Amino acid sequence: MPRRGVRLRRRKLSGGDGRAQTSGGAGRNKMNIILCGMMGAGKTTIGVKIAELTGRRWYDTDQMIVDRYGNISDIFEYYGEEYFRRLESDIVKELAKEDNLIISTGGGLVLKRENNELLQVNGKIVFLRAALETLIKRLKVSDDRPLLQADSGVIADRLAVLLKERMPVYEHVADFIVDVDGRTAEESAAAVIETLKEAYLSAAEKTDGAGVR
Repeated sequence: MPRRGVRLRRRKLSGGDGRAQTSGGAGRNKMNIILCGMMGAGKTTIGVKIAELTGRRWYDTDQMIVDRYGNISDIFEYYGEEYFRRLESDIVKELAKEDNLIISTGGGLVLKRENNELLQVNGKIVFLRAALETLIKRLKVSDDRPLLQADSGVIADRLAVLLKERMPVYEHVADFIVDVDGRTAEESAAAVIETLKEAYLSAAEKTDGAGVR
């Protein structure tokens, strides 16, 4: 039973939970671009930049949950992490039906195999890789990061544990890896786009080559 003191908002959104972007500029490939990585890697900020540069719609899974159900820390406190992960999976099922999207995911979303399988049916997962030092520098304690609710002195230790646990999974599920250390959000967004362009161009060249043999 839900505890008293928090009330989940259930809102059915239409037309997009992200930010609507202008059309055009996305190229012929309409597969979704899914950004994964640790909290503090810049998934949200970089996702917005990529959407602006490509003209695609952008969605943030954490923000979709906040808009529909309320504060994430409250969900963790009163309903537990398992319930939150179920909400994430519901969001994934919804987004996986669309195409031509930029999707910024929560840090733990891709730890669930079913989520990855759905997302990769019509999308490519890009791991935004950041060193522990970069994450510590960027992150601050806030109500929006329930897994980091602790005194500032133990945040670095908690991040180190999470990074050690999640790094192998991120690297395993990712179709592409882009390092964000020392890069601005704009530079990281450009690096993601360039990485994808090179991959698609290489694939097209291989297809063309196979056709003339």
